[in-house]
Amino acid sequence: MLHLTTALDPASGVPLYEQLYRSLAGEIRSGALPAGARMPGKRSLAGALSVSVNTVDAAYQLLAAEGYLESRPRSGFYVQEYPALPRRAEAAPAAPAAAAPPADPPVRFDLSTGGVDTGLFPFRTWARLQKELLYSSPQLLAPGDPRGDMELRQALAGYLEEYRGVRCGAHQIIVGAGLEYLLGLLAPLLPGPAAVETPGYPRARRVLENNGTPCRCLPMDENGLSARALETSDAAVCYVTPSHQFPTGVTMPAPRRAELLHWAARRPGQRYIIEDDYDSEFRFDTRPLPSMQGMAGADGPVIYLSTCSRSLAPGIRVAYLVLPEHLLPAWQAAYGSYAGTVSRFEQQTLARFITEGYFTRLLNRERVAYKARRDALAAALTGAFGPEEIRLGGLHTGLHLLLTLRHPPAGDEALVAAARAEGIRLSALSAYDLTGRGAGRSGTLVLGYGALADSLCPALGETLKKACTAARDRSSMV
Repeated sequence: MLHLTTALDPASGVPLYEQLYRSLAGEIRSGALPAGARMPGKRSLAGALSVSVNTVDAAYQLLAAEGYLESRPRSGFYVQEYPALPRRAEAAPAAPAAAAPPADPPVRFDLSTGGVDTGLFPFRTWARLQKELLYSSPQLLAPGDPRGDMELRQALAGYLEEYRGVRCGAHQIIVGAGLEYLLGLLAPLLPGPAAVETPGYPRARRVLENNGTPCRCLPMDENGLSARALETSDAAVCYVTPSHQFPTGVTMPAPRRAELLHWAARRPGQRYIIEDDYDSEFRFDTRPLPSMQGMAGADGPVIYLSTCSRSLAPGIRVAYLVLPEHLLPAWQAAYGSYAGTVSRFEQQTLARFITEGYFTRLLNRERVAYKARRDALAAALTGAFGPEEIRLGGLHTGLHLLLTLRHPPAGDEALVAAARAEGIRLSALSAYDLTGRGAGRSGTLVLGYGALADSLCPALGETLKKACTAARDRSSMV
């Protein structure tokens, strides 16, 4: 006779059959119910536990389905052999833990550059489109084109032509789960090394180097990446953010774009420009310049790269690149057998979101909201510090601005630490020096306002002024 230690709690909220299943499975794993033992009959166990026969039957069937029990016709249920898990070796006594550093205060002002205002996202519209697709398109459960569903690629091609001047067919667009993923696939197909901007986007450099492309960190001037530095380097690829250089906010003017295109055109098929169209949607005071890809043409040397994470939400991982015609065979040969990385339901939802006009309406709403927030933040900073103490830059495009102190403390680390102590999350411009040779004393803070609540702008100005004063006072005492 088996001795069961099962106890069920009807008030726990967990179904009784689930409680019974968990209890019996645990006894089998522990060896309390040995292999080959015959389980009590369903009626007998139901009576002992004061539950229905159906409850016991459901638990037994689940245990049998998972290999814990074997059902033998006209005989009952028997415990199956269950391999014992290896016992963990006795661990040596742990050394006393070092005292944990004091915790930072909660973040009250999030000025990180990747933030967006999720309150602007049209949840109801997005949910309705997804619901309609779930009910009407069961074929989306099947694998799709690894390059992305054609409906989305066609929608993107139309949008890019109208709003960014990109010249391409839908067949040139590749959809993937994030810029880093697509850049990592692209890197092995291109000649190297790659020129990258400094200050610049650290993750892009890391992705390129992790995928076998050495990087040359080239300086910026007031017009973007230095064309002279590019000409004298050995780079065969140039990664740039011309619409809104990260993190300086510089917009590359048309003459500089033409210089870079001439650099690439002098060696067709041996030089390429990767145009990361970062934050191009958010230009507040002037019309955006057309893309470099549009200047070069559908089979030119420019590979266009963009994402929906800024305009929709970071959690919607849909990015895309536009390949020149002559690179399509190489991409297909390398990645044609890969599986797609973006849910087909999400792709189809975005396709409808674009073609039915919701995307452009969202962008218009976002521009109005973010422009008002930028103005409120700039006014709060100027009011708190005084116009003679700071210089604001990068105001015309994107979702961050630069604040340069005319009398900064000895180091940027002190500034960032003092801000953190006041509940402000931010970064300094020197953190984006990709050469690693920066002195760490730029005196410039990078303030992202995408996720900043409008109501917090006045308090932020005063709190940041307090933090900067504290950092300056501490550095003067050293």
